[in-house]
Amino acid sequence: MFAVPPNTVAVPANRAIAHPVRIARELAAARSSWAHLVRYDPEQRWFGLLERTEEHEAWLLTWLPGQHTELHDHGGATGAFTLVSGELSERVIQDRDAGPVETLHSLVEGQSRVFGPNYIHQVRNEGQDPAISIHVYRPVRAPMRVYRSNPYEGVRPL
Repeated sequence: MFAVPPNTVAVPANRAIAHPVRIARELAAARSSWAHLVRYDPEQRWFGLLERTEEHEAWLLTWLPGQHTELHDHGGATGAFTLVSGELSERVIQDRDAGPVETLHSLVEGQSRVFGPNYIHQVRNEGQDPAISIHVYRPVRAPMRVYRSNPYEGVRPL
């Protein structure tokens, strides 16, 4: 997983084969097409489907301060998310022989994260303002699996 600078993703001739980060960034730039959908839920992060094709699905997520996902993966899906506004942090867990290794990434507006199959992470709004992000997954309807991690047992599905 790595942050993607804005000018390093090639533009494919066919959008159906576009990389998930490219789709997320294009959708983020088209704010007028989804701004009317934005909602905030004081109990949990809010999400709404932006588009679903045979190749990918894209989701709009909103995060109030303190809201977060569980530690999870997206099964065999690849994907990306782009932060449209606010701040988010991503905690990435890799299960190694010597125990789990954690990496924390801080994201600001305009930054994207890319992930492959079985990538375990947790996303959180640790800022003081609401955040908005767009997430793209390929293939569609990939199962999300929840995990726990500790230094004694490693990373285990719940």
